[in-house]
Amino acid sequence: MKTALITGGSRGIGRGIADYFADRGYRVAITSRGEADERARSRFLCIRADNAVPEDRERAVREALRAFGGIDALINNAGIAPKARADILESSEASFRELMEANLIGPYFLTQLVAREMVRAGRGTIVNVSSISAYAASVERGEYCVSKAGISMMTKLYAARLAEYGIAVYELRPGIIRTDMTKGVQEKYDRLIEGGLTPIRRWGTPEDVAKAAFMLCEGSLPFSTGEAINVDGGFHLRRL
Repeated sequence: MKTALITGGSRGIGRGIADYFADRGYRVAITSRGEADERARSRFLCIRADNAVPEDRERAVREALRAFGGIDALINNAGIAPKARADILESSEASFRELMEANLIGPYFLTQLVAREMVRAGRGTIVNVSSISAYAASVERGEYCVSKAGISMMTKLYAARLAEYGIAVYELRPGIIRTDMTKGVQEKYDRLIEGGLTPIRRWGTPEDVAKAAFMLCEGSLPFSTGEAINVDGGFHLRRL
C-alpha cells in the first residue's frame, strides 16, 4: 500500500487531495497548523505542525515514517496568503518574510528531508502545489507571487537533482479554485469567469487538483520530470 504525506491537508485543496488519495487506497498523513476535524482524524494520520518551523517539519517526517515505514508521495500544498493585500510600494517586509517562510522555505527544506528518505528507499514522487500567481503578477500581493515563483524554481532544482534516483518532481499550478480562501472574492471571480477570464467557464475544485496530483504520483508521466501542470481552466492560454 502506498503512502502520502500532504501538507496543509486539513482543508481546501490539501483536504481534497488527501480525501482523493485515501479513497484510492493510499495511507495518508496530513499536516496542519490547527487541529484537524473528527472526520480527518478518523481517515488520516493527522500531525499538528507548522511548515514554517524547522522542528515541526522534522517531527512530521519522523511521525509519518514511524507510522508508515516510508513515504511514497510528498505533496507540498501548505501555504498562506498575506494577512492584508497591500500595493508593493507600501507592503511590509514582515509580511514578505512571513510568506517566504511558510510558502517557500518550509516546502524547500521539508522536501530536502523527505527526498533523503526517498533516495534511501529508491522510489518516490514529489508534487509542489504553486499557483497561477507563479507567473501572473498581482501587485497587491507581491509577496505571494514571489513565493509561488520560488516554488517553480524549487521544482526544477529538485527534479534535476533527484532524477538519477528515479524520483520525479512536478509542479501543479491551480487557478481559481473554490475553497475557504476564495470565499471573500467569490462575486468578483464569478463575474470574471462569466466574462471569459478562463476558456473553461467554471470555478475549479479541490478534486480537480487532486486528480492531477494522483495522476502524477501513480507514474502516469514516466518520462517526464520538472513539469508544470496547469489546473486552471485554460487561464494560462494567450488569446487574441
